[in-house]
Amino acid sequence: MPQRHIPQSKTTHADTPNKTLQAKTDDSTATFTFTVNGSSQTLSLDPRTTLLDALREHLHLTGTKKGCDHGQCGACTVHVNGRRVNSCLCFAAACDGDTITTIEGIGEVEALHPLQAAFVECDGYQCGYCTAGQLMSAVALLDEPIGASDDDVREAMSGNLCRCGAYQNIVSAIQSVRANKPSSK
Repeated sequence: MPQRHIPQSKTTHADTPNKTLQAKTDDSTATFTFTVNGSSQTLSLDPRTTLLDALREHLHLTGTKKGCDHGQCGACTVHVNGRRVNSCLCFAAACDGDTITTIEGIGEVEALHPLQAAFVECDGYQCGYCTAGQLMSAVALLDEPIGASDDDVREAMSGNLCRCGAYQNIVSAIQSVRANKPSSK
């Protein structure tokens, strides 16, 4: 049976990365350094290790949850250089030199982030599994150019699922913090 020729596109996403991968690699590991919650971390891992697995299994930061492992639920949301990302879809080595913030880095028990306090006040959590991802998205949302309506907040948070259905409470928590946030001029 003759082999079919399958045309290849000239460029792919892999051909045009956002930045050049700086991590050092050998046949089985990649060594890279990033800052997590203000602390410099150097890891040598399989280059296929996701940021989620690096955080949870190698740095023991278990607040970031593994929900679907396909980028569909948002439970694994963290900030990379101030932008929210699904950590299950990022290779850890691709974050070489980046600044990463996890749920453990946004507040303390004695000094909650305003959104953490609002989630408590508005009952924006139910079982708690999605709460870390919801909070990380909501914190990033505070600095994003979105509209003022509840519908705008729902759209901006649409990448984060809550199987308990606490959506209105989550929106209320976010809106309460947005209402009290000083406007930047």
